[in-house]
Amino acid sequence: MKKAALLTFILLLAFSTYAQSRRDRMGNPVISREPTEDEIAKYEQKLEDRKDEFIANFLTTLEADDFQKEIIKQYINSYFDAKKEVLKIKYEHSIDRKEAIKKLNETHFKDLEELISENDMTKIKDMIKGDFDEKDVKKKKKKKRKKKKKDKDE
Repeated sequence: MKKAALLTFILLLAFSTYAQSRRDRMGNPVISREPTEDEIAKYEQKLEDRKDEFIANFLTTLEADDFQKEIIKQYINSYFDAKKEVLKIKYEHSIDRKEAIKKLNETHFKDLEELISENDMTKIKDMIKGDFDEKDVKKKKKKKRKKKKKDKDE
């Protein structure tokens, strides 16, 4: 009898805890719904803006001239678009997807190697791997702005 009462109490407690976890801060139940077309468009626009900002921050770290930076920017944009297309394709095995991404990483910037320095090419390869730290670039920009403002005020 005690075991049945204890089991009932634990189940009741577990169900009420689960029900409470499905609520937001104000106590309203969280309802899953499909995003509207406007929400999807806004999200895609945010992603596109964020991608442009990321590329601009990356380009500031390169030693190339403006013409080379513009070419690199076009290559990086096309790389991200191609990678998005590869990720949209449904593969039977995840290994096939990894191989397709690896092939894209190896072949996409081949033409660019002749146009830019070895150091810049290394930075691009690091960025592809995910080793580019954008926070450092933002900190440097912020320091430059503060220094310019300080010099301007004096």
